[in-house]
Amino acid sequence: MKTALRSHIGRVRQLNEDRAWVGTTPGGLTAAAVADGMGGHNAGDVASTLAIDSLSRSLSAWEGVISAFEAEEQLKAIVLAANAAVFETASKHPQYHNMGTTVVVALLDEREGLIGHIGDSRAYRVRGGAIEQLTEDHTLVNELTRSGQLSREEAANHPRRNVLTRALGTDADVSVDLQRIDMLPGDRLLICSDGLSALVEKELILDTLNIEGVTLDQRADRLIALALTAGGDDNVTVALIEYEAETGTRDGGTS
Repeated sequence: MKTALRSHIGRVRQLNEDRAWVGTTPGGLTAAAVADGMGGHNAGDVASTLAIDSLSRSLSAWEGVISAFEAEEQLKAIVLAANAAVFETASKHPQYHNMGTTVVVALLDEREGLIGHIGDSRAYRVRGGAIEQLTEDHTLVNELTRSGQLSREEAANHPRRNVLTRALGTDADVSVDLQRIDMLPGDRLLICSDGLSALVEKELILDTLNIEGVTLDQRADRLIALALTAGGDDNVTVALIEYEAETGTRDGGTS
């Protein structure tokens, strides 16, 4: 498994409220997390930092494998611990009232992976020249789209398209979406904040991840550049994980 991680403040914002981490567990699992903070008076920055600090500590201490059912409950508990860290800080400090953050967490071995997420940061898997969105946005417009009240085109331009229906840290308890995926040689996993997914079409993301002759780090740099070219009106963060194909060493990456 190879990894690459990039984050940029964008062209408009005065502060980068995105936070991210990639690393490995003691047993050799590859782990990654992205958080996109929200809240006034720099509270989004605080929320995402608290979340990633909690998640990285927990994931760095992960024992065992991810194939057992118990691993799903363990990952859920890790995300809920991060939720508690953000919520308790907000409860003690009035300036951080109602702060929160999105989160996407990935934990992978060479056969499968676990994905946990809350909010509208996303996980995608690229396989065999195709891209698949693995997560479902917890947003108002996505709920309206799924119920048939909005078309995809209307949702893309809706004035409340950034309103979250679920976030980490805004409440004492939160529901965590969990899913198990399989991994094959050559697969690439992208987790990102909406500073990428809201500005760059999925097909363009796919084209960038499929370019031949570039490293994983260069792919991450190109994704950031695409978001900036598209306006860069939000912070943008990307974490890439590649399960390198057995027959070659076409990419490289650092965490």
